[in-house]
Amino acid sequence: GFELLYQPDVVRLYLSILTESQNFNTLEAAAGALQNLSAGNWTWSTYIRATVRKERGLPVLVELLQSDSDKVVRAVSIALRNLSMDRRNKDLIGSYAMGELVRNLPSRQQRSAKNLEEDTVVAVLNTIHEIITDSSENARSLIQTQGIQKLVAISKSSQSPRETKAASHVLQMIWSYKELRNALQKDGWNKSHFQVKM
Repeated sequence: GFELLYQPDVVRLYLSILTESQNFNTLEAAAGALQNLSAGNWTWSTYIRATVRKERGLPVLVELLQSDSDKVVRAVSIALRNLSMDRRNKDLIGSYAMGELVRNLPSRQQRSAKNLEEDTVVAVLNTIHEIITDSSENARSLIQTQGIQKLVAISKSSQSPRETKAASHVLQMIWSYKELRNALQKDGWNKSHFQVKM
């Protein structure tokens, strides 16, 4: 029955594919499978999130954020967002994936090094939002990776209302951590950068 989908062997199989395959379609499908299996708040998805961590799958996914394929980056980002619903995963992803996530965001000069589609940029922003929710430490990681500049640029100059809204949500979450405001203000940021009108 469907319980077969939730065995550790299935997680190992998907992680093996993600490690060994060079085919973008295969990578997207395997990341998408993990994304689906780890979604939601039911017992099996909780189990899958812990199993991916125990099978050392998080570094495999983080490395795939460097992919040249837009669809692979999108599927991996959403999988990481779902996996970060597990507190231990959230801490690890915040420590080790934040830099790669920020690198996938467009800057003022260009969409991004890979010219990612709107859906992918929004997926990356939503993943960052999930990672910093209830974690000022992960928000601090975002600040240290120079993510604020990109987020402010997206919120002020993106042609995409969806990107603007997603970036604004991240900025609002960062500003909600009062303990980070001094560091932000020392870097030249103020409340107006984080309270973007949508």
